Amino acid sequence: MPTLALPVLERIAAALERLSPPMPSLAGIDHADAFVWHPAFGRLTPVAHVAHVDLSLLQGVDYQKRQMLENTVHFARGLPANNAMLWGARGMGKSSLVKAVHAIANQVDGRTPTPGQGRVALIEIQRDDLSTLPELLALLRTSDRRFIVFCDDLSFEREDADYKALKSVLDGGISGRPENVLFYATSNRRHLMPREMIENESSTAINSSEATEEKVSLSDRFGLWIGFHNCAQATFLAMVRAYARERNLPISDENLVRQANAWSVGRGGRSGRVAWQFIEHLTAELSV
Repeated sequence: MPTLALPVLERIAAALERLSPPMPSLAGIDHADAFVWHPAFGRLTPVAHVAHVDLSLLQGVDYQKRQMLENTVHFARGLPANNAMLWGARGMGKSSLVKAVHAIANQVDGRTPTPGQGRVALIEIQRDDLSTLPELLALLRTSDRRFIVFCDDLSFEREDADYKALKSVLDGGISGRPENVLFYATSNRRHLMPREMIENESSTAINSSEATEEKVSLSDRFGLWIGFHNCAQATFLAMVRAYARERNLPISDENLVRQANAWSVGRGGRSGRVAWQFIEHLTAELSV
């Protein structure tokens, strides 16, 4: 072999090593209570501060709050718990509820624990990274901590095979779902797929009922299936009043209601998100 061949081969080997994905790692898992999964780097990036609102500020979803809080606290205490799907109207607090109950489940005697000492860690996974869920769960299985893997705004389109992969993960596959992991997801779609997609499958299939069941069966894998519905005016105003009280805004109730209604008309709808955006605007306006 020529004398120059060895250095060339070493450089090629080094280049290939740099291109290969790193081995997944739980490094730093005890330094925070929330993370974002980055499969391209094989690591969990810690989130120092989770953007969540106090559970008491979420109005009009009392039943949903009770269900999610009970399930999450059970899991934090090492008891059996269910994967949860939160579906329904946009802006009604689905993702906010997940983050709020996670914060409460980690409290001890009403106090927030030191970062990394919470009983449950929240891990956000992007919709486009669902194919790496088996890799993530295999990694989490090796840890002593408990985890909630959270996917916000989950949905699937035609020819999207990831829903089958997710079904397998929720069922646990041959190895079973790790006892220290739950999966929470939110979606604006009841069955995670467009209605027209389900209807098209039904109309073209030899057995329409089997085709439909295949498309909606993913939602059946969630033990908790919690709906969020459109916001009535009374609920919208309760949201606005709760946020205004929390911020001690110097405004009369009559003026608050009048401005909130005008804001919702301008936005073309009412929801928790619209109420929050109105309060952000009002807070700045009253501070000028």
